[in-house]
Amino acid sequence: MWDMEPKERRMVSGNLGSSQQTAKETPVSPTCNDSCRDPGHAGVRKEGMLMGELEALVQEMVKTSSWWERHGLDWFILALNFLALPLGFLCLRSQSTLVCALGIIILGVVHHTFTVKGSHLASHGALSNSKHWSRFWVLFFVEVCTSFTAEQATHGHVKLHHGYTNVVGLGDSSTWKVPILNRYVYMFFAPLMLPIITPLVALGLLRKEEPRTVLRTLCLMSLGLFSHYWLLIKVSGFQSPGFALLCMLITRGLLAHPYIHVNIFQHIGLPMFSLDKKPRRIHMMSLGVLNLPRNPILDWTFGHSLISCHVEHHLFPRLSDNMCLKVKPVVSQFLQRNHLPYNEDSYLSRLWLFLSRYEELMVHAPPITDLVGLQ
Repeated sequence: MWDMEPKERRMVSGNLGSSQQTAKETPVSPTCNDSCRDPGHAGVRKEGMLMGELEALVQEMVKTSSWWERHGLDWFILALNFLALPLGFLCLRSQSTLVCALGIIILGVVHHTFTVKGSHLASHGALSNSKHWSRFWVLFFVEVCTSFTAEQATHGHVKLHHGYTNVVGLGDSSTWKVPILNRYVYMFFAPLMLPIITPLVALGLLRKEEPRTVLRTLCLMSLGLFSHYWLLIKVSGFQSPGFALLCMLITRGLLAHPYIHVNIFQHIGLPMFSLDKKPRRIHMMSLGVLNLPRNPILDWTFGHSLISCHVEHHLFPRLSDNMCLKVKPVVSQFLQRNHLPYNEDSYLSRLWLFLSRYEELMVHAPPITDLVGLQ
């Protein structure tokens, strides 16, 4: 979800070869029909009208929705996770293997709900209409719970990834690529190290921040990590610091595999764009974003906006998970009615695609889709 530093992205963007600028679409991406290739000012006007019409439909649904639909249900899920924390820590006191396993599962689910769903909604300001409360929740979910830096999270994800979705060198999800790893190591073993890698990456990114921001982030990250460790020692009764740290690693990495997979499945392998030839918003999002099927576990921990409503989320990033789910039928029908792509695929299908075409998708530079008339 979080992306690379702006300087690194500018270097990538600046090094694009001229041969890439006119490359064809990736073989696994949907094609762009005539409605996407409407040239000149007429195409721009048509795109603006389409986006305006869709925005009006969605805004009407938002206005007629209750607070419970707009924010309440997602807060209810987060609150249940807060309430489940004591149960998870207490289960780890048990001598029963099954009860201990239940405690690990509870803590793992709670951790990923906070660090993925909570951090994601907070970074988009989808948890509250208040600017001050939104800032508080960003710091809590991103820095305390996730052990990452709030500034880089919001800049890399909200401004770059959402502002330049699938634009090579800016919002193309290339931060998730590790070419030195083979497909099996990357897909199945590397995610186990995510709980260790995340704070280390955050420390590296802090070099670019102001001293005041660095101090705040270090304090909040330390608070989150030490609180987790302290609760395992004092509440769960761990006698060995090593076992406590191992438990932290297991719970924080419980859903690391689907987290990595979801982040690459929904963008990589779809049309890529150069900065000077990127399409307008509605076409860029309909072409470059993919929805996965609903999944009870991932819907709960990651949120609808990252799983089955990712297209809707990229079109309307300030909507909560529940609102993304509510507007999904309207968005999908609108795109299909106007002959625009609405990408959907199953988790297993994408997994097989990435395993069978790993070199093409995750190692070599992606070709760029040239959409004439939409720049």
